[in-house]
Amino acid sequence: MTVKSKQDESRKAIFNISKEKNFPEWFGEICKVAELADIRYGVKGFTPFLPWSVMSMEIMFDLYEAALQRKDHLPMLFPTVIPESNLIKEAEHVEGFTPQVFWISEVGTGERLEERLALRPTSETAIYPMYALWVRSWRDLPLKRYQRCSVFRSEVKSTRPFLRGREFLWIESHNVFATHEEAKAQVLEDLETTKEVVTEQFGIPVMVFKRTQWDKFPGGVNTYAADTLMPDGKVIQLPSTHDLGDNFARAFDIKYVNEDNELVYAYQTCYGPAISRIYGAMISVHGDDKGLRLPYKLAPYQVVIVPIFKVENEEDVMDYCHRFRNLLQQAGIRVYLDDDEATPGWKFNYWEMKGVPIRAEIGPREMSEETVVLFRRDLMKRETVPLADVVSHIVALGEDIDQTLRKQAEAKFEGLIVDADRMGEIRDAVERGKIARIPFCTTEMDGLECAEEIKAQTGGEIRGTRIDVEEKPDGVCVVCGRPAREVVYVARSY
Repeated sequence: MTVKSKQDESRKAIFNISKEKNFPEWFGEICKVAELADIRYGVKGFTPFLPWSVMSMEIMFDLYEAALQRKDHLPMLFPTVIPESNLIKEAEHVEGFTPQVFWISEVGTGERLEERLALRPTSETAIYPMYALWVRSWRDLPLKRYQRCSVFRSEVKSTRPFLRGREFLWIESHNVFATHEEAKAQVLEDLETTKEVVTEQFGIPVMVFKRTQWDKFPGGVNTYAADTLMPDGKVIQLPSTHDLGDNFARAFDIKYVNEDNELVYAYQTCYGPAISRIYGAMISVHGDDKGLRLPYKLAPYQVVIVPIFKVENEEDVMDYCHRFRNLLQQAGIRVYLDDDEATPGWKFNYWEMKGVPIRAEIGPREMSEETVVLFRRDLMKRETVPLADVVSHIVALGEDIDQTLRKQAEAKFEGLIVDADRMGEIRDAVERGKIARIPFCTTEMDGLECAEEIKAQTGGEIRGTRIDVEEKPDGVCVVCGRPAREVVYVARSY
C-alpha cells in the first residue's frame, strides 16, 4: 500500500469493535480494513481474496499438503467441469448435490452443448471414472491422491467471505483400498491429520463427531467431521472425511483383480479440508477487538520493522534497519520494513490491526546500543533484545506466540458442553453459545423427525456422536420418549 493510500485510509488503522459482543460486524469490518476480501465483486457468494489472506492461505495449503504427502498421498489436478452423465451415475450422491450445482449449457454466442457440464461441487464423479481405468490389480492399491482446487456450490444460506461462499478453496483427497478395514483406517488417519494440522499448526481446537445418517456425505456410508466454536457461540464444520464403502466403486465400476485372481470391487474414502473456510475460522478464533492476531507460522510477515527517527539521524537509523532486515531474511524469517512516511504511532496501529505477530521498533537508542525492541501482538508486550541474539529470540518468541494463541482458543472450550434432557434446557444451552449433550433415539434415518423438531424449537442442529469418548445413553429421547440409543450433541451452526 502506498503512503497516500495509507493516509487516505488512516481512520481504518484504528480498529476497535467488540468481537464477543458483535461478531458479525467485527468479521465483516476486519475483512474490509485488513484487506482480506472485497465483497464488491457483484456476484453473490463469489468474493475476490486479497494478498494478505492469500499469502496466509498459501502457507496453509503448503502445510496441509506436506502432511498429506508424508502419509503417501500424491498430488493430481482434474478439470473444473464434470459431464452430467458422470454426475448422475451415483443416484444418492446426485440427489444430494444437484440443488447446489452450477450448470454450463451453452458456449460462445449461444451454441447449446450436447451435454450439460457441472462446475464441480466436489470431484468424486469427475475422478472415479478415471480411477476405474487406473486401478486394475491389487498391486495398484492403495491409491492415495489429492488435489488443490476450487469447488462451486450454490449456497442457499446467506453468504459471508471465507465462512460460506459459492466458490471456496480446498484440498480433496480420494483414496482407493482393497478392503473396507483399510478404508476405515484411512478415515482415522484423516482425523489424525486434522488434529495435526488444524489444531497443532493452525491453533484451532476442534471436536470430532460422527455425523447422523441424514447429515452424511451423499452416497457415502459414514461421515466424520471436525467442528470448532466461533465467537458468536455457533459451531462451524472444518475438515470432514467420508467412508464411502464400495458404493462409488459399484457406481463407477472400480474393480481390481485380487491375489486370488478374482475381480472384486474396491473400497474408497474422501477427505475435504476447505482451506478458505479454515482461514475464516482461524482469524475469527484468534482475533481480538484490535483486529487480527495471526499465528507466527501462518503470518505473511512474521516481523514488521518500524523505524523511529528524526531528520538528523534518519539515514543512520535506516541503515541499521536494513542491516536488521537482511539478518532476518538470511535466517528465513518473513520480514517487512515499513519505510513509508506515516508516523510510527500510525504504523503501530496499522500492523496491530493486520495481526503481524512481532513488531520490531528501532530508533537511535537501539542503533547505538545494538539492540532491538520487540513487541508481540498476542500479549501486547514489549522487550529489548541484543541484536546478536535476536534471530534465535524471534524464533523462540514465534513458537511461544503460536502456543499462546492455541491455549487461549482451547480455553474457550472449557465448560462448553452442558447436559440437557428437556427441550427448554437445550434451548437455554444453545442460546448461551453452549453445546447441549442429550439422550436421543437414533442417528439412523428414523431419527430425522426428532432432529427436525429439536431444530424447530431450539434453532440447534444435531452435530452427531463423539468418536473420541465412549458414552452410554441413559433415559429416553428428548423428543419422542423412546429409549435413548445414542448420546448426541446439539449446537447452532453456520
